Amino acid sequence: MIYKHGSGERAVKGKKATIRYEVRLINGNLCYSSAQQGPKEFTIGHSGIEVGTEEGILLMHVGDRAKFIVPSHLAFGLLGDQDKIPPQSTLIYDIELLKLTNLKIKY
Repeated sequence: MIYKHGSGERAVKGKKATIRYEVRLINGNLCYSSAQQGPKEFTIGHSGIEVGTEEGILLMHVGDRAKFIVPSHLAFGLLGDQDKIPPQSTLIYDIELLKLTNLKIKY
Protein backbone atom coordinates (compact mmCIF):
# COMPACT_ATOMS: atom_id res chain seq x y z
CA MET A 1 0.00 0.00 0.00
CA ILE A 2 1.49 3.32 -1.04
CA TYR A 3 0.17 5.77 1.54
CA LYS A 4 2.15 8.86 0.54
CA HIS A 5 2.81 9.66 -3.10
CA GLY A 6 6.02 11.34 -4.18
CA SER A 7 6.66 13.14 -7.42
CA GLY A 8 10.05 11.68 -8.35
CA GLU A 9 11.08 9.13 -10.93
CA ARG A 10 9.93 5.53 -10.77
CA ALA A 11 12.22 2.81 -9.44
CA VAL A 12 13.70 0.55 -12.13
CA LYS A 13 16.22 -2.29 -12.16
CA GLY A 14 19.79 -1.16 -12.41
CA LYS A 15 19.35 2.06 -10.40
CA LYS A 16 20.89 2.53 -6.97
CA ALA A 17 18.12 3.08 -4.43
CA THR A 18 18.36 4.76 -1.03
CA ILE A 19 15.56 3.94 1.38
CA ARG A 20 14.46 4.74 4.91
CA TYR A 21 12.80 1.68 6.47
CA GLU A 22 11.33 -0.20 9.39
CA VAL A 23 10.96 -3.98 9.46
CA ARG A 24 8.45 -5.40 11.93
CA LEU A 25 7.09 -8.83 12.70
CA ILE A 26 3.37 -9.32 12.05
CA ASN A 27 2.79 -8.85 15.81
CA GLY A 28 4.28 -5.34 15.58
CA ASN A 29 7.68 -6.03 17.19
CA LEU A 30 10.42 -3.91 15.59
CA CYS A 31 13.30 -5.92 14.09
CA TYR A 32 15.33 -3.41 12.08
CA SER A 33 15.13 0.29 11.33
CA SER A 34 17.06 2.93 9.44
CA ALA A 35 16.72 5.07 12.59
CA GLN A 36 19.11 2.56 14.21
CA GLN A 37 21.23 1.53 11.22
CA GLY A 38 20.98 4.46 8.81
CA PRO A 39 19.38 4.52 5.34
CA LYS A 40 20.00 1.47 3.18
CA GLU A 41 21.53 1.70 -0.31
CA PHE A 42 21.39 -1.11 -2.86
CA THR A 43 21.22 -1.72 -6.58
CA ILE A 44 17.74 -2.74 -7.68
CA GLY A 45 17.86 -6.15 -9.33
CA HIS A 46 21.37 -6.96 -8.05
CA SER A 47 21.07 -6.30 -4.38
CA GLY A 48 20.58 -9.46 -2.45
CA ILE A 49 17.71 -7.86 -0.48
CA GLU A 50 14.55 -9.82 0.14
CA VAL A 51 12.58 -10.59 -3.03
CA GLY A 52 9.30 -9.25 -1.66
CA THR A 53 10.90 -5.96 -0.67
CA GLU A 54 12.43 -5.50 -4.10
CA GLU A 55 9.13 -6.30 -5.83
CA GLY A 56 7.45 -3.60 -3.74
CA ILE A 57 10.15 -1.00 -4.37
CA LEU A 58 9.72 -1.49 -8.12
CA LEU A 59 6.18 -0.10 -7.69
CA MET A 60 7.41 3.10 -6.04
CA HIS A 61 8.52 6.59 -7.11
CA VAL A 62 11.04 8.78 -5.29
CA GLY A 63 9.24 10.38 -2.34
CA ASP A 64 6.69 7.56 -1.97
CA ARG A 65 6.06 5.94 1.40
CA ALA A 66 4.62 2.44 1.44
CA LYS A 67 3.82 -0.52 3.68
CA PHE A 68 4.34 -4.04 2.39
CA ILE A 69 3.24 -7.24 4.06
CA VAL A 70 5.80 -9.79 2.93
CA PRO A 71 5.22 -13.53 3.50
CA SER A 72 8.15 -15.56 4.75
CA HIS A 73 8.88 -17.23 1.38
CA LEU A 74 9.54 -13.75 -0.10
CA ALA A 75 11.49 -12.55 2.95
CA PHE A 76 13.80 -14.70 5.13
CA GLY A 77 12.11 -18.05 4.54
CA LEU A 78 12.26 -21.20 6.63
CA LEU A 79 15.28 -20.18 8.71
CA GLY A 80 14.68 -16.50 9.46
CA ASP A 81 17.78 -14.32 9.61
CA GLN A 82 19.36 -16.16 12.57
CA ASP A 83 19.18 -12.89 14.56
CA LYS A 84 15.98 -10.87 15.08
CA ILE A 85 13.64 -12.51 12.56
CA PRO A 86 12.33 -15.96 13.57
CA PRO A 87 11.82 -18.81 11.09
CA GLN A 88 8.82 -18.56 8.75
CA SER A 89 8.01 -14.96 9.72
CA THR A 90 5.64 -12.71 7.83
CA LEU A 91 7.11 -9.20 7.90
CA ILE A 92 5.74 -5.68 7.59
CA TYR A 93 8.03 -3.23 5.82
CA ASP A 94 7.47 0.52 6.04
CA ILE A 95 9.62 2.09 3.33
CA GLU A 96 10.32 5.58 2.03
CA LEU A 97 12.16 5.79 -1.29
CA LEU A 98 14.56 8.69 -0.71
CA LYS A 99 16.48 8.74 -3.99
CA LEU A 100 17.53 6.88 -7.11
CA THR A 101 20.89 7.32 -8.76
CA ASN A 102 22.56 5.92 -11.85
CA LEU A 103 25.43 3.56 -11.31
CA LYS A 104 28.83 4.84 -12.29
CA ILE A 105 30.62 2.43 -14.58
CA LYS A 106 34.35 2.20 -13.96
CA TYR A 107 36.62 1.19 -16.81
